[in-house]
Amino acid sequence: FDVRRDQIELFWRDGLKEAFGSFRRLQAHLANQGKSLSFAMNAGMYNDKLAPIGLYVEGGKSFKSANRRDGPGNFHLKPNGVFYMAGGKAGVAETGAFIKSGIKPRIASQSGPMLVIDGKLHPRFLKDSTSRKRRNGVGVKDGGDTVIFVISEDFVTFHQFGSLFRDHLKTPNALFFDGTISSLYAPELSRADWGRPMGPIVGVVRDGKKQ
Repeated sequence: FDVRRDQIELFWRDGLKEAFGSFRRLQAHLANQGKSLSFAMNAGMYNDKLAPIGLYVEGGKSFKSANRRDGPGNFHLKPNGVFYMAGGKAGVAETGAFIKSGIKPRIASQSGPMLVIDGKLHPRFLKDSTSRKRRNGVGVKDGGDTVIFVISEDFVTFHQFGSLFRDHLKTPNALFFDGTISSLYAPELSRADWGRPMGPIVGVVRDGKKQ
């Protein structure tokens, strides 16, 4: 997507402060505002209450602060990072670098691990890894004008997934969103995944109900 013409937003909770949890509920919410959803995918890790476990900013308002703690699971496979939009540009940055930058994002979602960091694969990705899952993530290029969302059709390793962003998509920085829960809503591809409830959702929004 080209951020100069495509409206990229993050969504977590509705007006009643209940997590949307699904593309269908988000669609209905936007339709009530005279808007439509032209693309969406899950956008970061969350707890059993569908709340983000790391930094989360929506509409310029911070709902969760950055999480720099150690722990188990992919989120804590450091370095992790942040997908954000600020000043009309998109970005992906390692969490520590993002905090130091002082950027005030319009939207931001922390997840992990980073897939590509300044043109290099995450140092803990093993070429011969046997851990294969469906995965989704995001990369940014063209100085922050182009955002590329990816979901794997099959089971892949972190090394394979990160290599796609580094070697083929040429995104200098890329971030992992999730694995098992990875879901996509893309009408142009005749795809509308459904399954387990999800936390943060990234979507491309258009005015009017026509997609």
